[in-house]
Amino acid sequence: MTWKILITSVSFVNSGEQPIRLLKEKGCDLIRNHQGRSLRSEELKLLIEDVDGVIAGLDDYNEEVLSSAKRLKVISRYGVGLDNVNLEAAKRLGIVVKNTPEINTQAVADFTFGLLLTVSRKIIQSNSSLKGGKWERFIGHECYGKKLGIIGLGRIGKAVAQRAKGFEMEILAYDIQKDDSFAERMGIKFLPLDDLLITSDFITLHCELNPQTKHLIGPRELGLMKETAYLINTARGGLIDEKALFIALKEGKIAGAGIDVYDQEPPFSNPLLSLDNVATTGHIGAYTDKAIKEMAIASVKNLLSVLETERPN
Repeated sequence: MTWKILITSVSFVNSGEQPIRLLKEKGCDLIRNHQGRSLRSEELKLLIEDVDGVIAGLDDYNEEVLSSAKRLKVISRYGVGLDNVNLEAAKRLGIVVKNTPEINTQAVADFTFGLLLTVSRKIIQSNSSLKGGKWERFIGHECYGKKLGIIGLGRIGKAVAQRAKGFEMEILAYDIQKDDSFAERMGIKFLPLDDLLITSDFITLHCELNPQTKHLIGPRELGLMKETAYLINTARGGLIDEKALFIALKEGKIAGAGIDVYDQEPPFSNPLLSLDNVATTGHIGAYTDKAIKEMAIASVKNLLSVLETERPN
């Protein structure tokens, strides 16, 4: 049997030949995203109408898009987040949704510390200054021995905590689901969110985006943070009220931020990009050669496991 598969993930093309070969060996007819960006709802509705499966990127799989799919059996996310898929609509329409939660954990945890060090030690400013022909000394902040607040102590949050131990940081955490055994083993102290914000020198976000966490960090929360504190976000842009963050950074209410994800991507008109105390990157936290290849293979296997099962779980 030939299945028609829509591949909307822009990053999937960078993952090598093996994922495509796995699909072609099963006789899949492939439809690619040639736009170089996430597809808009109108574009998705036209492409998804008669496909059996989707390998999805960050496109918006809303109820209207899903309702236009006549044969769709599975959406396999190339990545972890499911905030761009209307899960209730998918469930009602009998569409299985799968993701690859384990694979990019170490890559994102590495990158989180990379952003933390980059913004606190003003590495980007020094790099630009020297390349511009200047010999300037930039004074930053150390992270060794400081308090790190982790919001969301899941897979990635735990991996960040393990790295923080190497810097002998005092680790604080906020999560609605507490892994007490891990926290005890690692010497992590759970705090209410407000207390974590007030106490931490560095705060990093690792929770999912949903209606309850939308703008979890807003004007009030930013106002609780120390003026010397740094905020790091490698999770989802919608977790932060970006207008409030811009004001807080502009007025020196917090020291800086490291941002890899944004409410609207690409964020070319985002005023955060204009600030010197922000280290910005283009949603590349999971982008290592190992992670993108393994995510692609896993997303293909997830998709085929559903299509090859007459009554999927």
